[in-house]
Amino acid sequence: MTNQMRAADVVAKRLYEAGCRHAFGMPGGEVLTIIDALELAGITVHLVKHENAGGYMGEGVHHVDGAPVILVATVGPGLMNAVNVVANAEQDRVPMVVLTGCLDADEALTYTHQVLDHRAVLAPITKATFTLTAGEADTIADKAVAIATERRMGPVLIDVPISVADAPSGVSGRRRAPAGSVAPHGTDLEKAEAWLSEAKKPVIIAGLDVLADGAAGDLRAFAETYSVPVVTTYKAKGVLPEDHPLSLGGAGLSPLADTHLLPLVQSADLILCVGYDPIEMRPGWREVWNPETQRVIDLQAVPNRHYMHQATLSFTCDIGAGLAALSVAEPQKTWPGGEPSATKAALAGAFPVDDAWGPAAVIAEARAALPASTRAAVDSGAHRILLSQMWECSTPRSLIQSTALCTMGCAVPMAMGLALADPESPSVAFVGDGGFLMVAGELTTAADMGLKPIIIVFVDASLALIELKQRQRQLKNLAVDYPAKHDIAAMGRAMGGAGVRVCNRTELRTAIEDALTADTFTVIAAEIDRGGYDGRI
Repeated sequence: MTNQMRAADVVAKRLYEAGCRHAFGMPGGEVLTIIDALELAGITVHLVKHENAGGYMGEGVHHVDGAPVILVATVGPGLMNAVNVVANAEQDRVPMVVLTGCLDADEALTYTHQVLDHRAVLAPITKATFTLTAGEADTIADKAVAIATERRMGPVLIDVPISVADAPSGVSGRRRAPAGSVAPHGTDLEKAEAWLSEAKKPVIIAGLDVLADGAAGDLRAFAETYSVPVVTTYKAKGVLPEDHPLSLGGAGLSPLADTHLLPLVQSADLILCVGYDPIEMRPGWREVWNPETQRVIDLQAVPNRHYMHQATLSFTCDIGAGLAALSVAEPQKTWPGGEPSATKAALAGAFPVDDAWGPAAVIAEARAALPASTRAAVDSGAHRILLSQMWECSTPRSLIQSTALCTMGCAVPMAMGLALADPESPSVAFVGDGGFLMVAGELTTAADMGLKPIIIVFVDASLALIELKQRQRQLKNLAVDYPAKHDIAAMGRAMGGAGVRVCNRTELRTAIEDALTADTFTVIAAEIDRGGYDGRI
């Protein structure tokens, strides 16, 4: 890098300081200086086939290295292609810095081709938007990183005019000091401690903010000290290992799981919402307890504006510090009737692993065949609900998904990002045939980059979850089924990888074993019957 830095260089340097080593996107003439600056700073720019997929690849990397996602999009259609993944980052609390190129203000006054207001487009789905200036490039970059990574994390846009990217700039050195951990205090804390000491039937509902605050260890210690069973949201799966006696697994989408979990929650005499963000939950979890008759304590990252539930005591605090503050209470014997253990057993019975074939058999066989170190991504659809209940996680972020926005087409690029960031661990994507067809072109990106994810496709020629809802409402079958099953395995081979069609457990086990030693990605097309999710989710 020359002594005289460009504004784009200053931004790239700050992103490198933030731990970023990868950027994703598609170039256009307006972002050429940006991608040059990123490479010079030590950040590899990966060419993808679509900006939306690039953002999800970046999220996969983020779940391994913890650094913000960098998504590069050129003017107009490039930015518009990225809207979905930016909205997903906002709802799923993913730190992301979106770098877009734009025309200089004077030129935009008289030139309209592809010109639109990027900041206006993304303002509703970002935490902040900036237009880069040469004089304050370093300040803007630090603001973007700080805002993207502060609680709750999310996306920030830096719109970069062409001439500004190349303009001389300097490093101001302005860096915002991180905020210290805030803990509960005062009379409300004393009341919370007393409630914990008195509780005979406490339960914890834990969410993604436990991970954001690095408090998984604190949660486990607290749950074990006070013998409190733990339910998690899907994206928080693994904050307590799911083979732990106190873990009741994930919740949020499955009515079948809710028939077992909600009665336990509603019978509790103390509910502790620990880093719980109900944006992941469906209507069945809206106001499922009454804070006037049940004691409810919220340890939350931000004040409650969602109103999906209310609490009796509410603390906006660091999650680990909040648990530590409560931990002066005296432990008591809890759940003398053994209800949590009975609920755990009932959940295991509700999601059996011994089906001869079908979606549950695919999940069970994959879990048995893949190493414990496997990192998994799952797409949206009926298979996600079933897998999120059946896929046991021993560590956080070992199963990633779009939980709040529930967008299709995310799992394959997410698994590619996992494979890029952690090539020593197997990565697997679980996806329906509809979601797979949305992003099949990105398989060539995997081939180009030498990535080796295993992609397991549930092939039933149907949008199974929507078809099921259609039948439940006794509506005509319309626009949910494909005329025929596509040759998904052949698509994998055509895109530069391996492709295998399987129709039973033995074939699936062999395909996974082969994929684990393959020198390329593998698409496994698991053909299942329509209606295979009936009564199972």
